[in-house]
Amino acid sequence: MLPIDVAAHSSRWRGRHPLEKALLGFGLTVTAVSLPPWPGGPLVAAATLAVLLGPAGVSGRQLWRAFRVPLGFCVTGALPLLVSVGGGPDGFLAPAPDGPRHALDLLLRTSAGSLGVLLFAFTTPVSDVLPRLVRAGVPAPVVDVALVMYRIGFLLLDSLAQVRRAQAARLGQAGRAAAWRSVAGLAATSFVRAFDRAARLQEGLAGRGYDGALRVLVPPARLSRRFLAAAAALLAALVAGTLVLKELGL
Repeated sequence: MLPIDVAAHSSRWRGRHPLEKALLGFGLTVTAVSLPPWPGGPLVAAATLAVLLGPAGVSGRQLWRAFRVPLGFCVTGALPLLVSVGGGPDGFLAPAPDGPRHALDLLLRTSAGSLGVLLFAFTTPVSDVLPRLVRAGVPAPVVDVALVMYRIGFLLLDSLAQVRRAQAARLGQAGRAAAWRSVAGLAATSFVRAFDRAARLQEGLAGRGYDGALRVLVPPARLSRRFLAAAAALLAALVAGTLVLKELGL
């Protein structure tokens, strides 16, 4: 399993209803995107970090390992705003007017919004969310395909790790030429194993009387009014604090 999935399964909030965590996590994301980037972005990011490292019980190391990837995308997306491309008087490539400000605004919004998504991911396993989507009106075949692909994804990752270990044990990474041959062999083996896994899964489902719906036991969970009220209060405080600070010119 991926580290973020391990953290979600062992989270302090594992027993809470996914809707509670979705309203909090995605509410913080929407707030970060909707509010002015300054001071809204830093306020939302600080509040999300406080929830992640505090009540949610996520370790700082786990959070950084998961956050550095979306943060890289945020930085990469903000960099093009620093320049303008065209036939202007300054040449084909020139600094964009107010480029640093626009880039900083985008970086603040996207990084704070990414933390809100990570809050939901770190506290809610996918296996707790997908079965409940049927009750929310999502067609059962769509949910079944998502469950199967989620499972196959981990199986393929495990197969890739096994093949790479076998190649390393046979000096498959000893040189550049050997490394390229190992990459080609890894891709070919993974392709074959993917079809083999799919065929075995289909045979297993047929042998168990699959009738078009995967029935999965869903852990019981009740909505907590206190948690929902606290989440709403946090979001309202962030909105009010941002507007007040913006009005004061801070």
